[in-house]
Amino acid sequence: MENNLSLVKDTFKELPNNIEAEQAVIGSILVQNETFDEINTIVSSVNFYDPMHQSIFSAIESLIYKGMLANPITLKNYFENEKDELNVPEYLVKVTKFSTPPRQAIEYSRIIYDMFVRRELIKISENTIDAAKLNALDVNGQNIIENSERLLFDLAEKGSFNSSLIKFDEAMKQTIEMASAAYQNDEGIVGVPTGLRDLDDRLGGLHNSDLIIIAGRPSMGKTALATNIAFNAAQKLQESGKKSAVAFFSLEMSSEQLSTRILAEQSRIKSNDIRRGRISDEQFDKFIETSKNISELPLYIDETPAISIAAMSNRARRIKRLFGLDLIVVDYIQLMRGSGNNRDGRVQEISEITQGLKAMAKELKLPVIALSQLSRAVEQRDDHKPQLSDLRESGSIEQDADVVMFVYREAYYLERKEPRPATVEHAEWQAKMNEVSNLAELIIGKQRHGPTGNVMVEFEAMFTKFKDTQIN
Repeated sequence: MENNLSLVKDTFKELPNNIEAEQAVIGSILVQNETFDEINTIVSSVNFYDPMHQSIFSAIESLIYKGMLANPITLKNYFENEKDELNVPEYLVKVTKFSTPPRQAIEYSRIIYDMFVRRELIKISENTIDAAKLNALDVNGQNIIENSERLLFDLAEKGSFNSSLIKFDEAMKQTIEMASAAYQNDEGIVGVPTGLRDLDDRLGGLHNSDLIIIAGRPSMGKTALATNIAFNAAQKLQESGKKSAVAFFSLEMSSEQLSTRILAEQSRIKSNDIRRGRISDEQFDKFIETSKNISELPLYIDETPAISIAAMSNRARRIKRLFGLDLIVVDYIQLMRGSGNNRDGRVQEISEITQGLKAMAKELKLPVIALSQLSRAVEQRDDHKPQLSDLRESGSIEQDADVVMFVYREAYYLERKEPRPATVEHAEWQAKMNEVSNLAELIIGKQRHGPTGNVMVEFEAMFTKFKDTQIN
């Protein structure tokens, strides 16, 4: 009885595996190399449990990728010097007896991969338990959760933790797909559309893996622009029927304030009037009708204040896993916090945040729009147009971003210089105000994929809405 119990314990200790399935897959490939093409998208060498099977599969892979035949004879030289109790060349001949038709080999490959996932889950669980038991000063419970979530996401998305190496022909294939998408699109947009014709024309849409910074002084309309883009992107997703979403991390405004802005913009009722209830019955009906029309938009708002870059990344991964994800908007960088381990000051913390945002864009393969404040240096110049050096803690933001654009409204500064009424100066001022009152300039100060330059758009302040100019 005792022997039986110890046998059960030993069996329980063994990690999940299926050696017979591994033998059948390897045997099938050795008999018919075409089977490799059927199963190599399901498993790779790291998914095998037996280290010898890992080595054999790697050798098979190496020969097939070189255009050579992989069988017990061609593989013999790879394993002649193996110092093991097992005679590998003989084993390769024996394992061919386990060969099966391609359809069964595919099913066995799925079993191998499932066993691998289970083993990785056990490792992650054990790491989590070990970390939780460890009383380290620089690690808290939240850090452990975030790290475990990241590992689980990597496993769910990539199947392993080491899939960052991409062969050039694969990268080239992605480029051709991107160029084809742009060619087939009437507007030449390959990325996520912003909803602003001239801006899309200049940027080609918002590209996957890009960090896009929208910067400006307070009251320039940064949040309004980001909200407009998020809404337009969500609307396009809804129209296309694609199962995906837009995530808006609003660190400054509550979800209620953000939805009020969107409703005001879409119903064309002043948000201030909505808040105070100063609307007519007809406007209220229009307001309710608009809310019904856009209630199903795939737009998710996270209003956590002072969120860390690690927590934001984990939430974004979760949204992608559950709903799909096409775009992330962050309002705004200076309200975020780093890991808390930075003792080199705020500049270093901002650097950690922007690097994290760029890493998130690359990992999730989507554009990330992040808003940023500008320093007061803008106000001290006669020409208030912002430039790259005006970015607060500018070094890292400018360096990590793929696109940096500034929102600039001349009318904001001009209305503060109103001369005394009933004078020639006032008449000239009024003429200038009429000319620029509804205009905004989007200044593209940096773009990795194309030219910089300025884009003129209209800004309806009462509805916080940006739209294309009617000027041709």
